[in-house]
Amino acid sequence: MTQPRSIPNTLTIAGSDPSGGAGIQADLKAFSALGTYATSVITALTAQNTRGVTGVHPVPAAFIERQLETLLDDVAIDAVKIGMVASREVAETIRAALERRRPRWIVLDPVMVAKSGDVLVDDAGIAAVREHLVPLSDLITPNLPEAAVLLERPAPRDRAAMEALVPALRDLGAGATLLKGGHLPGGECPDLLITATEATWLEGRRVDTANLHGTGCTLSSAIAARLAHGDAPPDAVAAAKAWLEAALAASTRLDVGQGQGPVHHFHAWW
Repeated sequence: MTQPRSIPNTLTIAGSDPSGGAGIQADLKAFSALGTYATSVITALTAQNTRGVTGVHPVPAAFIERQLETLLDDVAIDAVKIGMVASREVAETIRAALERRRPRWIVLDPVMVAKSGDVLVDDAGIAAVREHLVPLSDLITPNLPEAAVLLERPAPRDRAAMEALVPALRDLGAGATLLKGGHLPGGECPDLLITATEATWLEGRRVDTANLHGTGCTLSSAIAARLAHGDAPPDAVAAAKAWLEAALAASTRLDVGQGQGPVHHFHAWW
């Protein structure tokens, strides 16, 4: 008699970060640290370290499609996290593949703005993410600059301005939105979880560390992992936030690079 599968399978669709702090590498670490079997489809190769990105080599959409089709033909995926998508063709490719073999959960981290403030995706790519991937997703996790890009309006600077975005974010069509407030000033990092019926503040403290590389990638992957384990979305978000806060607090144990270092994904294990 076949034993029931107890370890869920997760998938990240994103770019590669050689320094290991963000992108595919951060996603795989978060998935693994939180007890899921991690798989990946790479959308781009980057040349980067803790001090910045020096080059990006996109993977052709046709080969992204082959990666997805080959993987999904064989492996049952419980939750998928989608990271940076830089072109309309890639967005359409991902949507088509996931509609054919839809996993239970789809989490989209709409990576569009670098921490420097530079917009990473052109207008066509932004429109494609908005039109094709946001409505496909059960949860999207924009920070304040990314929400501003998606909605084509100024980034919020306080809680009231975050709350004012709730109707427009709902209109984008995702199942739910986690609007991350880490860019607000002060010692707190409040996030706003927006569903079809309510908006709930999730409080969090600001950890005093320079090791912030890949925090957005890591949080969205942690949420996907908790969803794959069966958590309801509010519980998955709360658990992922608590885990990431501990990973940030433990990041000083790492000695990686000379710039903005990574979080400690395996703080509970090492």
